[in-house]
Amino acid sequence: MKKIVQFKISKGEAYYVAESFDLPIVTQGKTLDETVKNIEEAVDLHFEDTHAPSYDLARQPAVLS
Repeated sequence: MKKIVQFKISKGEAYYVAESFDLPIVTQGKTLDETVKNIEEAVDLHFEDTHAPSYDLARQPAVLS
């Protein structure tokens, strides 16, 4: 069971953009701290109505950004 969800973060002109390698999640933020906070929120929302085991993930995976 995977315990990490990986994200690629790139810097645009005004925002940092984070794209997950493992899940269909994309989010952004004005700062890196805001982007990481948004990643954590997006992962929580993604699993709100589904079960992590169906993605072979632990219940509370760490976020590697």
